[in-house]
Amino acid sequence: QVQLVESGGGLGQAGGSLRLSCAASGRTVSSLTMGWFRQAPGKEREFVAAISWSGGSTYYADSVKGRFAISRDNAKNTVYLLMNNLKPEDTAVYCCAAGRRYGASSAGYDYWGQGTQVTVST
Repeated sequence: QVQLVESGGGLGQAGGSLRLSCAASGRTVSSLTMGWFRQAPGKEREFVAAISWSGGSTYYADSVKGRFAISRDNAKNTVYLLMNNLKPEDTAVYCCAAGRRYGASSAGYDYWGQGTQVTVST
């Protein structure tokens, strides 16, 4: 089993930056794809970014491409999401996930964190 705990959320300003972290425990996630998803109030959960097990490949939703950067430190069993040039529409609960299938589909992820709230003010 893998437990995922997100941190780093909070209140950000439009145009500003926040960095989210997701720490894994229970077993190493170095062989798993890691991803970030978000869910805004009244909306369905949506894919944000994914990173392959080695960190050699990354994939982003069009809405965050060029603004967000996903990275991982397998030695620390941790994945990060650096969010730059924040927009009010980035406001959501952000969850990290771990799984065996690289990509944007939530079906490919087996383990999920509880999420951290990100609120972007104008």
